Formats: sequence, structure tokens, C-alpha cells
Amino acid sequence: MDLAAEVIDIQKDYLLGTVLVRALRGVTVQFPKGDFVAIMGSSGSGKSTLLNLLGALDRPTRGQYIIGGKDVSGMTDDDLSSIRNELIGFIFQSYNLIPQYTVLENIEVPLHYRTGYPRIGAKERQWIETLAEMVGLKDRMDHRPFQLSGGQQQRVAIARALVNNPEIILADEPTGNLDSATEHEIMEMLLRLNREGRTIIMVTHEPGVAKLAKRQIFMKDGVVAGEGIFPG
Repeated sequence: MDLAAEVIDIQKDYLLGTVLVRALRGVTVQFPKGDFVAIMGSSGSGKSTLLNLLGALDRPTRGQYIIGGKDVSGMTDDDLSSIRNELIGFIFQSYNLIPQYTVLENIEVPLHYRTGYPRIGAKERQWIETLAEMVGLKDRMDHRPFQLSGGQQQRVAIARALVNNPEIILADEPTGNLDSATEHEIMEMLLRLNREGRTIIMVTHEPGVAKLAKRQIFMKDGVVAGEGIFPG
């Protein structure tokens, strides 16, 4: 099996004052290339902690995280930053756009974090514009976030997640702030990206959204409590 990522007996502990919180208690999951996984669970189940570890935003207390064939569990901050920029695209519930930037400027932000990346040239600018058109914002390229609807802002976030051509897209409640019609549009976009070969790992609390994924992972008390598989 060709894997995009894999966690092996991942454990994560936090110390809150004098209280030890075991957020993850030994999670082992494989994510094949081209997978579309929905991670579900109640508040405190460990799903957000797992997504942070998968995004190389945090390190496990114990266990292994392998992405791109590399065990990143003990990497330095600089190495983790490189992994994030090269292999992972992020989509957030709150969009996380820069208010004073235009659509195009927000999309290009990850390019500036790539180690040694030159100034944005004509080739890169064309790619950014192509992404903006792909997500249906051809006529909004010079708009700023306050001039866009929630669905349009999430489209900017999706384009931004793709600008470095990542292997994996991590989506944290990507439809959480959207109405049902816009939710459908965003999920159709993610499904299309998955059909094109992107690996998508999504946290959601919405069963209807989760069922659109190829499989669901259910978390409870820091462990995988079950898994469901749906026709792709």
C-alpha cells in the first residue's frame, strides 16, 4: 500500500497545572495516497490534537508520525516547517485570511514561507490566478475578505492550500461556518480534488459531511473507537 501518511502508536500528553491530560492514548492509522478521511468525535475526543500532529504543528509525546516516507516525530522546528510547506495544505473553519490582503495576495502567502523561495514572478503569478479561477473567483481577485461571502472566503482558503501543490490537504471543520448550499459547493470542490488524487484528511462534527468521505474515523477518549467505510 502506497501511504501518504501514517501514525504509529501516537500518544500526546499535556500538563495543565498539575493535571496530566492524555489527549491521545495510542493512535495507529494509515492514510493511503488518494484517501479521503473524515475524523469525527465529541469535544475532547482527541480529533483536533491528531489533526495538529498530522499537520506537523505539534509533536507527539510518544510514537511515530511518518509522512512522505520520513519519520517527522523528532524533527527540528525548521524541518517541520519545511514538511508543512512542501507536503501539506491547510483549510480552516475560520478561513484565517489576512484582512488587508486581496484574494490573490492571500493565495500566495504560503509561497513566501518556502525556504529560499524567490520573489513572486510571472510564472507564479499565473499559477495563483489559475487557482483563483479554479475556485470560481475570477471576478474577485482584487477583493479583500470583508468584500466576500463566507463561501467565497473558504474558496480562497482552498486555493491557498493548493498553491504549493501539496500531497495532503488537512481540513479542520471546513464547512462549519457555512450555510447548507455553500457547504455543498465546498464539499463538491474537496471531492473533485480527491478524485484528482489529493489525499484529504478532514475533521468534522457533521455526519452528512463526513459521509461524503471514503471512510470515517471515530475518536473517543484519545483513541480510535471505530471506523466506517463508504463507497467511493
